[in-house]
Amino acid sequence: MDHRGVGNDIESHECPGTEGGAMERNGSDVSDMREPLLLRKRTKNTTSQMAIVGANICPIESLDYEIVENDLFKQDWRSRRKVQIYQYIVLKWTLALLIGLGTGLVGFFNNLAVENIAGFKLLLTSDLMLVKRYYMAFFAFAGCNLVLAAIAAAVCAYIAPAAAGSGIPEVKAYLNGVDAHSILAPSTLFVKIIGSIFGVSAGFVLGKEGPMVHTGACIASILGQGGSRKYHLTWTWLRYFKNDRDRRDLITCGAAAGVAAAFRAPVGGVLFALEEAASWWRSSLLWRTFFTTAVVAVVLRTLIEYCQSGKCGLFGKGGLIMFDISSTVISYSTPDLLVVLILGVTGGIFGGLFNFLLNKILRVYSIINEKGAPFKILLTMGISLVTSFCAYGLPWFARCTPCPAGLKEQCPTIGRSGNFKNFQCPPGHYNDLASLFLNTNDDAIRNLFSGNTDNEFRISTLLIFFTAVYLLGLFTYGIAVPSGLFIPVILAGASYGRIFGTLLGSVSDLDAGLFALLGAASFLGGTMRMTVSVCVILLELTNDLLMLPLVMLVLLVSKTVADSFNKGVYDQIVTMKGLPYMEAHAEPYMRHLVAGDVVSGPLIIFSGVEKVGNIMHGLRLTGHHGFPVVDEPPYTDAPELCGLVLRSHLLVLLKGKKFTKERVATGVSQVSRNFGAFDFAKAGSGKGVKLEDLEIEEEDMEMYVDLHPITNTSPYTVVETMSLAKAAVLFRELGLRHLCVVPKTPGRPPVVGILTRHDFMPEHILGLFPHFKPRKWS
Repeated sequence: MDHRGVGNDIESHECPGTEGGAMERNGSDVSDMREPLLLRKRTKNTTSQMAIVGANICPIESLDYEIVENDLFKQDWRSRRKVQIYQYIVLKWTLALLIGLGTGLVGFFNNLAVENIAGFKLLLTSDLMLVKRYYMAFFAFAGCNLVLAAIAAAVCAYIAPAAAGSGIPEVKAYLNGVDAHSILAPSTLFVKIIGSIFGVSAGFVLGKEGPMVHTGACIASILGQGGSRKYHLTWTWLRYFKNDRDRRDLITCGAAAGVAAAFRAPVGGVLFALEEAASWWRSSLLWRTFFTTAVVAVVLRTLIEYCQSGKCGLFGKGGLIMFDISSTVISYSTPDLLVVLILGVTGGIFGGLFNFLLNKILRVYSIINEKGAPFKILLTMGISLVTSFCAYGLPWFARCTPCPAGLKEQCPTIGRSGNFKNFQCPPGHYNDLASLFLNTNDDAIRNLFSGNTDNEFRISTLLIFFTAVYLLGLFTYGIAVPSGLFIPVILAGASYGRIFGTLLGSVSDLDAGLFALLGAASFLGGTMRMTVSVCVILLELTNDLLMLPLVMLVLLVSKTVADSFNKGVYDQIVTMKGLPYMEAHAEPYMRHLVAGDVVSGPLIIFSGVEKVGNIMHGLRLTGHHGFPVVDEPPYTDAPELCGLVLRSHLLVLLKGKKFTKERVATGVSQVSRNFGAFDFAKAGSGKGVKLEDLEIEEEDMEMYVDLHPITNTSPYTVVETMSLAKAAVLFRELGLRHLCVVPKTPGRPPVVGILTRHDFMPEHILGLFPHFKPRKWS
């Protein structure tokens, strides 16, 4: 075993809330550069790679998307019959079907529960208001919100902290190759569902749509675990999915299914996965993702039709947001296009400001959340009280408005849903601000998007609502409940869109409801920086293809304007959490460096036939996950790189204890007699063989083991003089975990080092070369 200088990636399965052990690179501690941004300048974190998952600080590792082409793998594929290959293909489509069914059912259940829980709360408040028991109505309203918020925060803080937030940044990082602790665990799925239901029902300015992406990914991850020995689910077919590559594809389908279930937008779900979530894409995955979202659409349509007969309690027109404004006649001229351009610029400015302020607020919240679960719950309850005061108190400042003549619906609305809330107004009048605040968020969006209602909301009402929603959306995201940003952004965008429509009604011929839609699109483009997927989602929501040119224009303008200020909100949160996300394009300063500039130590090299004691020493000395294997004389004339062996494969091989007393190559036949290819497959999260599981006796330490059968003989390599920018693009596009660096000149050791995800991170590179300047918003 040889030791030379290079850093391999860190493997860690625990998620303590404390710091880990120090690791030196190039003899200098650059740990401050590797801390999550949320913690920088406050805590001393000496762990090589840390990230914030939920509200906990966790060591993380990368995923093995590369196919390990060792002798055992090749022999297994050669021995597979056609029927086994067909089984594998059929199972892929079967799991895609199950992901669609599961996500569709969970999405419908979420909406059913929210509509009934929130509906009961709002009906109780409305009934008390009708008999003029205003104080009692407030205590009932705020009390219900407080209890629901406390339950959501408690299950999240104590059971699965990783379920906090929307989950989209974590899913995006996972699909990029980052494996953070328990982000897709069954407990996270449970808390995501329960916490989202209670959080949305509590009246927070948040949505269940973002968490649905995380929910779909969790469902896909559980189905793709490859079976469970604990629960006796060890069907032979399931073993085919014991690898990160197939699990990645399933989780991509799950993320798309989550969007489809949240917005009833199957095509938008596919495009969301393509544009925002997935880092790798291919045509076969496109088909399976499209099939999954189609299944979701069918499930939702079937269940909604069933509930239209009144069998689902208070679930009716609300819930799964769908606005049909196709009846509005759309014709637009040059002045309309100018107004839309102004709306796009406004959305870009508001979106960039929203991301900037959210950055600051999340840093403050991280200080509070670090103090423990009780503080997380108290923070959540505090925000709940503020939200209740705003929702109940602000409508008192709005004037009562006479009901319009010739309405098809009841005015004022008695009950939960509807555009015309009575609140404290006399018969025949309604409170327009209460119509927005004392409703579920989905119903408030529906009211703002309503067509032919140009005079329904006063400008003062829309200004108050926009300001309140904008600020509450900022302060609500980051508390210990599952919370999405789509709904707050749509609410705020629709509000100022209607303001534009009301102010510019004499200039433009567009309906106020259409302005609300364009405002929502502009704010979505300004905060999330998505264009194609948001455009299609909004068109599927509104069932109005004629709006396509205007929505495209406003999205392009808002994204362009906001990009001049900062990054998209999900990219920003990924960076703040410290998740080592590989961007599609290399940083400009990487062009001035070569691969050999950033590799660091120590590098541990194993021989093709290695002593057991040396392997154990190497595994104990480091947490490296990949080790170069070098053949030396007498097996070869000169030292040459044989390949790369994974830590997990070494642990399985050592646990089998099939050693030899002499240093001889036993070959693949010896290993295949004692192991099957699936013995080396990737186990579920935290279920693989660990170093402490090995029972190696003292006499075993002097014996030998042949590593050739489990060594990946075709690892990706780059010469040490390759541009670091070029190596970074190669690393990301191929979905690698290890990239071997080989020497330029002969007569040197066959491997210079190994590049891992950490070595491409700007924090690491700028720690080594501080004279380079990152982008202003990196």
